[in-house]
Amino acid sequence: MNVRNVLPRDAIPSVDDPTYEPVAEYDGEPDDEVVVVDGEPARAYPVRYLHYHEIVNATDADGRPVAVTWCPLCGSAVVYERTVAADGGDEPRTLTFGVSGKLADDDLVMYDRETDSEWKQSRGVAIDGPLAGTELTVLPAAMTTVERFREANPEGEVLAPPGGESEAASDDDDPAPIDYDAAPYERYFDMDGFGLAAHRGTDDERDWDRTDIEPKTVVLGLTVGDDALGFPLPRVEENGSVAHATVGDRDAVVFATPDGIHAFENPGFVFERTVEPGTFVADDTRWDGATGESDDGRSLERLPSRRLFAFAWQDDHGPDAFYGDE
Repeated sequence: MNVRNVLPRDAIPSVDDPTYEPVAEYDGEPDDEVVVVDGEPARAYPVRYLHYHEIVNATDADGRPVAVTWCPLCGSAVVYERTVAADGGDEPRTLTFGVSGKLADDDLVMYDRETDSEWKQSRGVAIDGPLAGTELTVLPAAMTTVERFREANPEGEVLAPPGGESEAASDDDDPAPIDYDAAPYERYFDMDGFGLAAHRGTDDERDWDRTDIEPKTVVLGLTVGDDALGFPLPRVEENGSVAHATVGDRDAVVFATPDGIHAFENPGFVFERTVEPGTFVADDTRWDGATGESDDGRSLERLPSRRLFAFAWQDDHGPDAFYGDE
């Protein structure tokens, strides 16, 4: 693992006291991407805000401390529980995370303010400090569009613009006032290269030696125990927009829909795509691949997952941890 210091600590400020507004009041575009944490109400975290903050220390609708995390370079959206066993003991402790200014394999390194341990964002594992080796619990979450979120959750809430300054709004390492209408990573997402060097336009870009998957292919990663399997979006689309697989002891079904890619626990059905994009049929009823809800009132259980680019998944789990490579 290559760890390097890139920015001053907290030059990209985490959101530690989030506030929310009704989804009907969101002032962005309908196709803006959001990270969704289910609950009553469901809450959405716009990626256009996360570009400038990368971490939101929040609580879900049940009062559970969660961290909504985003690494733009890795396209990595993961929601973690912020409660861990204290120093390996039985008493839990709640952590608050900040942006360390370091990268590990081009991935955000978070730090917690309680122990100063450092954590690789895409893995949720402490890589240095008193909690080294501790793993955070991944929570079910979805990445979708604000329009799709609004349709499914008309009473849902959206993170209010946190404001302030961030290095992501600056041309140098010093924070600058945030303009959420700017798109600081638009060029990076469109280019072939990947990682910090590509983003900064330097000549030491990383190599990619595969031809079957592009390095910035969107992958939905599932981990159960020691088993890990990443589902590249194009491979799922080529398979009729649905993939059935077993990861560890969990039977999973993964759907490619117009708004993204979603994973649910499979109760033993064989799903097939319908003529309507994003919908599937199984067990004599139709299912919405984005929500896991059926026309007859049933719901699939969303699985804990990571949404990230293929190069980041391969960095963490190796070249053979992709659906379709078995």
